[in-house]
Amino acid sequence: MIRNIIWDVDGTLFDTYPSFSKSFQLTLKEFGCDAPLDWITKQALVSIDFCVKALAERFNLDEDAVGEKFSLYYSSTPALDQPPFEGVIEICKSITECGGKNLIVTHRREGGLIELLNTFNLRQFFSGWTTGDEGYKRKPDPEAFLITLATHAITPNETLTIGDRDIDILAGQAAGLKAFLIGDSISTCQPDYIFNNFSQLHDWLKNQNTS
Repeated sequence: MIRNIIWDVDGTLFDTYPSFSKSFQLTLKEFGCDAPLDWITKQALVSIDFCVKALAERFNLDEDAVGEKFSLYYSSTPALDQPPFEGVIEICKSITECGGKNLIVTHRREGGLIELLNTFNLRQFFSGWTTGDEGYKRKPDPEAFLITLATHAITPNETLTIGDRDIDILAGQAAGLKAFLIGDSISTCQPDYIFNNFSQLHDWLKNQNTS
């Protein structure tokens, strides 16, 4: 029986990638450059650091300067423009109502995470989080997942993790968890389950917890 979920944040809990991509596009314009939004999004889907590096290399820009400008633009993006995906709140509520725990492992800084959770009244559904501020090894290393399991005294057989990228899946599986991939991105690893929306996940949880 699945009682707990360890969530990724960007592209999983919250629809943040449109804001990432727009911030990168504005960054390029600062340097007199431009690129298609869909191409920028593909780079950002790998990671923010990867996108910074890709843009710097493509346009022969200073990587630190690109990162600083991106951070400036993104920090001014309202949290209201980065809502939770449809169905997320219902799943979080069902987990807590069954006595389970919603937890987070993210590379995002804690301040930005709390702002998103508070803006959409989601903080009440989460028992804790591990963020980039804590200095654990980044995904796909499982360190943050193992710390989360130990800190909250939960077991892998009662816990699954959800993410939108290969690094989320690889890190979760390395920690002994079932790892579910959300969205239609092409995966080069082997998730335990792939679903296109949270309605599908909600149905899966109901079925396996009543079987």
